[in-house]
Amino acid sequence: MNLRTRRIAIALSAGVVLALLVWAAWPTATPIEVEETIGTDLPADTFHVTPFEDEFPAHFELYLHNMRVEDYVSKLTVEVEPDLPILWSNLPFSKSYNYPRGHTFGLEDVLATPRIGDASIGSCMTCKTTAVPTLLDEFGDDYWSASFNEELRPRVLELAEEGRDERLGEFGHMGIGCSDCHDPQTMELRITRPSLVNAMERRGFDIMEEATKNDMRALVCAQCHVEYYFDADTKKVTFPWDQGLRPEDMWEYKENEAIEAGFAYDWIHGVSGAPMLKAQHPEYELWSYGTHGEAGVTCADCHMPYRRIDGRKISSHFWGSPLEDVEQSCRTCHADRSSTQLTQRVRDTQERHLEAMEETQALSVRAHYYINRLITAGADEDVIEETRHLVRKGQWFWDIIAAENSDGFHNPHGSMDAMRMSSDASNEAIRLATRELVRLGVDIDELEDMIAQTRQQVWEEEDPLQKAEWVTNEYFPFQD
Repeated sequence: MNLRTRRIAIALSAGVVLALLVWAAWPTATPIEVEETIGTDLPADTFHVTPFEDEFPAHFELYLHNMRVEDYVSKLTVEVEPDLPILWSNLPFSKSYNYPRGHTFGLEDVLATPRIGDASIGSCMTCKTTAVPTLLDEFGDDYWSASFNEELRPRVLELAEEGRDERLGEFGHMGIGCSDCHDPQTMELRITRPSLVNAMERRGFDIMEEATKNDMRALVCAQCHVEYYFDADTKKVTFPWDQGLRPEDMWEYKENEAIEAGFAYDWIHGVSGAPMLKAQHPEYELWSYGTHGEAGVTCADCHMPYRRIDGRKISSHFWGSPLEDVEQSCRTCHADRSSTQLTQRVRDTQERHLEAMEETQALSVRAHYYINRLITAGADEDVIEETRHLVRKGQWFWDIIAAENSDGFHNPHGSMDAMRMSSDASNEAIRLATRELVRLGVDIDELEDMIAQTRQQVWEEEDPLQKAEWVTNEYFPFQD
């Protein structure tokens, strides 16, 4: 079994286990009307999840299934994405990057991750807990730049004292939950994170006035499943959508408007010294111009398929891969294909995607090390800066796709386009560096051998937290 197949097998095996766990509780859906108006006795500012159980027991039972994903497995392994410690050198992601768990673990995981440090700010909390609107009310605009550890963590722990439920672990009652997407009193879909509203307004779309119910079935997810960065001055979570939602649009925005506003990079790479951009998880953006997005098929249609429970039609609130229940998620529309055929179609798409991803990541690795050798060989500063810009571009275009959680399926063509642009930029960086290194008399074969040896040392380190220690060495000294 090759690396790509192992990756898919890991993800799909987890999905199969989850499907078996919840299948018995999910009868087949039939076309029945959904209630248009729902009233509750909950206070308007309810944010703990547990008060919703009495009002919506069937929804809550499905929501509890999000707790079934308890393994928190690192992706920084030979079986998954072994080059990430190199590609994210000098960034906390290089030491800790795990498979995502259920939404109920959002708060627990952000409080525990080693990526959070003394310099972390309030913006890092924004998509991790239902308490964010309360925090925004209490802190105002100071929320965004507040110290995560000294100011927000104590307040969040205080708020978490109420509403606990052993079925939801320590913090599942305040992870991503009901009030993030629903008004507690009417249960209408709503937007609770101002960053999305601001981004859409800059694009000329007023969510409150223009969004349809079908729009909202995707927009509530777009509050968090998006690319973002922190504004240079205010530290507000900001979406780079002003020029469009494609990776190339966001690249142009970050190279122009963002830099003009003071945001130039996320971190300095430890191998190349290049000012880098860290992509997040642009599911909404890739979906928006993919086949399903253009057809008006929303996130909820596939990830929250309808269920018939006690004679009522409700959306599943167990959020996971559509492959966990192809009959309800896919065959509702694609009835002309069997579950096996549809699953294989997804697997084939993801296999091709992961194969391309390995190639683009490997090119980025080589480009970073070539630039490191340019620096130690005393190359012309203009050449170093040009190749740094190219490696920044190359890495952006694969990272924006790698960070997107569908392994290419939300938008196969868009994903492949981005990885082609990544390869073009990385290859150009290597070409320019090679020409300069040859001029300086550097042995290119020796350089390639040292790259291979260094990669192998990173791969062989078993402790994910220690892999980053092998990324630089005497031949490839750390750059900052």
